[in-house]
Amino acid sequence: MTSLTAIFGSSQEQDAEDSEKLLELYWNRAELKKEFANLRDETFRLKDDIKTQQGHTARAQQKLEHIENLLLDPDWVHNVVVFYQLRAMNNHFIGMLARFSEQLKQQREKRQHSRLLDEWNDKRRGEVKSKEDKIGEIRMQMQKLEEQLQAERHGFSMMSAFMRFFRKRSIACRLDRIVADISEAGRQESILQTELTEINFREAPDTQGLDVASKRSINLLILSFAQQMYLHFQDDNLAALTKESGDKSVGAVSYGSKSDCDYLLSSINERRNSMEQASFFADLLQNRAKRLSEAAVFRSDDDAVPDSSSVSTVYDIDANDVVPRKDVNLLGENYWEIAKVLSR
Repeated sequence: MTSLTAIFGSSQEQDAEDSEKLLELYWNRAELKKEFANLRDETFRLKDDIKTQQGHTARAQQKLEHIENLLLDPDWVHNVVVFYQLRAMNNHFIGMLARFSEQLKQQREKRQHSRLLDEWNDKRRGEVKSKEDKIGEIRMQMQKLEEQLQAERHGFSMMSAFMRFFRKRSIACRLDRIVADISEAGRQESILQTELTEINFREAPDTQGLDVASKRSINLLILSFAQQMYLHFQDDNLAALTKESGDKSVGAVSYGSKSDCDYLLSSINERRNSMEQASFFADLLQNRAKRLSEAAVFRSDDDAVPDSSSVSTVYDIDANDVVPRKDVNLLGENYWEIAKVLSR
């Protein structure tokens, strides 16, 4: 009987071990299937990426062949040079406008944060002074109480034994009351000291976002700066040609014969050199921004970008404050990607 039990018991243990192995194999198979599915998805993704890259490469090759054909064509080679000179200027303008915008935003944020810190510090100094004044008053009160306590004790000590016997209880009550008042004043001082420490270690406020009025002011100055660049390159229609080079591809625009192209190249270099030497005075930009603000219309109270049609007048302000006007919608036509740099 013992031998049979041992046999059956051994068989049950073997079945349990076999079940555990089967379960382990099942889970291993499930994990392998999951990994295989992930690898399959990754393979499909990589194949899609390869197809996309092949498309980019094919388009880049077509552009290269297109440019080579244009350079080989004597009627187009000079146009290609002009096109890329204009595009280089267009990219330069985009960078200038972006840097000007970022500088303005940083200045306004710094100025606003400085003003916020000044107000915060003024408020904190006021709170500190209030707490220190109260602490000073309490300390004076405690000093008077201490003096009163000493005087009462001294007076009690100077009494005769007969008087002490009759006045001991009343004097003891008075002394206890003075001691309680001193203890309460000390407690109030401790509370005020804790509050004073909290005020002194209070963290300054973080930089906050600009309000709508500040954003509008910044945007009008950006528009003013863009108008200044436009006016500087308005001769020979260079401003419009520059923008066009950023919107179109090489070969889509013809600038004329070799002599026409040479003239444009000369004009581009002259305007570019004069721009590097020019200085955009803040007063001029502010003057133009003020005129733009008088005409600007916003769709809502929360809108920081004006309606493009309301700021489509370019103000050419000279030293005598004479203001010839031109109708060019720099914002609506998105000259030099101005829409990207405006505050919203």
